[in-house]
Amino acid sequence: MGSHIYKKVELVGTSSESSDKAVENALEHAAKSIRNMDWFEVVETRGHVVDGKVAHWQVVIKVGFRLED
Repeated sequence: MGSHIYKKVELVGTSSESSDKAVENALEHAAKSIRNMDWFEVVETRGHVVDGKVAHWQVVIKVGFRLED
């Protein structure tokens, strides 16, 4: 196995269900146009509050994908 070179992109996923679902939504959408995604890191989590409850999640992630030779 040789060395890999990665590139990172920053994405913001959203969901009214959960922070996990916001991450999943971002990754699923990115997978339509980005190949070789290998990992992600959560950079920021925030939400919208309505009547004292979480109404919507926004999660900023950085996604690493391998560059092709």
